Amino acid sequence: MTRVGIYFRVKEGRSEAYAKAHANIWPGMREVLNEAGICNYSIWNLGEMLFAYYEVEDMKHMNQVLASSEIYKKWRIYMEDFIYIEDGTGRKEWPMEMVFFNQGNKV
Repeated sequence: MTRVGIYFRVKEGRSEAYAKAHANIWPGMREVLNEAGICNYSIWNLGEMLFAYYEVEDMKHMNQVLASSEIYKKWRIYMEDFIYIEDGTGRKEWPMEMVFFNQGNKV
């Protein structure tokens, strides 16, 4: 199981609209995420900072499914209305490196 963490930012003044868009995620997007094998997907925020976390068994399969999905491509374009895009590079996301993970009930 691969655990993925990604940092990104919502545009100033767009946090509420971003949350509303995710409260009404397109049914087709749910299907694509399931087909890609993505599970335990969550997005957290602190002001304009966002942190997404998900787990996936097969990264290669996930990338193939997402790359071939028209719904996923449309969703990503739709999200550009909400997400900060770095000038000059077009970068939207910063993958994070996992530093610690504890499985089970005891630390």
